[in-house]
Amino acid sequence: MPKMKTKSSAKKRFKMTASGRVKAGQAGKRHGMIKRTRKFIRNARGTTILSKQDEGIVKTYMPYNR
Repeated sequence: MPKMKTKSSAKKRFKMTASGRVKAGQAGKRHGMIKRTRKFIRNARGTTILSKQDEGIVKTYMPYNR
């Protein structure tokens, strides 16, 4: 059986944790920061762990990162 391919867009955007969860960058920080609250900007620093539903979608794109 041939190897499965990893989606190139997914491997650039997501990382896996040691426990198998999916880390991703926070959304909503590219532009329009003037209208965002200070609280939003502060809470959106760094990365976040995806929800179980989104995690399932991303894991299908990255078959060898389990």
